[in-house]
Amino acid sequence: MEQDEIYIADLWRVFAREWRWFAIVLLVVLACTFAFIHAAKRQWEATAWFQIAQVGQVPSGQDPHAESFQRVLERVQTVDFQNLVLKNQGFAEDSPEARLYRKSLKFDPSPYAQMIKLTIRATSPELAVRLATATVDELHVLHRQLGSEPLRMAKTALVELHEQLDAATADRDRLLQVVNGKPGQEASLASVLLASKSQEVRSLRQSTTDLTTRLGPSYTFDTSLVFPVYVPKGPSFPNVTLLWGIGIVFGLFFGALAAMARNAVRRTSTR
Repeated sequence: MEQDEIYIADLWRVFAREWRWFAIVLLVVLACTFAFIHAAKRQWEATAWFQIAQVGQVPSGQDPHAESFQRVLERVQTVDFQNLVLKNQGFAEDSPEARLYRKSLKFDPSPYAQMIKLTIRATSPELAVRLATATVDELHVLHRQLGSEPLRMAKTALVELHEQLDAATADRDRLLQVVNGKPGQEASLASVLLASKSQEVRSLRQSTTDLTTRLGPSYTFDTSLVFPVYVPKGPSFPNVTLLWGIGIVFGLFFGALAAMARNAVRRTSTR
């Protein structure tokens, strides 16, 4: 058997003899972990889900949203948009809050659910909620401006449909009086016209109902939060449990390494 081979029993004897080195290194690593946990600045993460504004009545083949998901994602990643949000909240572009905002701002689109998930970190739960809400509010303002013209056109079309429906209903009522009050050939002609006008009234009424539904809150809405902004009770950074776990693992590893290194030095000196 070669003298340099190490077995489990040998390792146990090494740790039993060099336990002081093992314990010292372990304590040093744990002390560094403790110091980092208490020195690191706390960060809280806010999560928000929001929907993009849309107008339910748009030309065929056109996206009803004020902006497509891809354009929204590209917009929020621009420095100009982020600086606008920060400026409106009273933060300078080079402030610590601004740097953390830009670094932590993330978006995760969910096209099938028609929503986008936003996450943001800040140095307090209140500030995290405030910045997440401000980001959605800024998109709300921009999308309202973009969707104002399509919404105006849709509302104008609804007013015109109501006017056409009122006129067609009045004509139908007059023809109905003719049919009921004047028998003979004139009544027969009025009856034919009445059938045509009744069909027109039904068609206009259906179009008015459809457009009214499309302009209702189910199909036409502003960019807004779908759920309240959520912030966990504890900070997202530093993660105390995770850091202590990492500290213990590294402490054990480096402690064992120090004990083995000390044992190797001792054996070399003995030889």
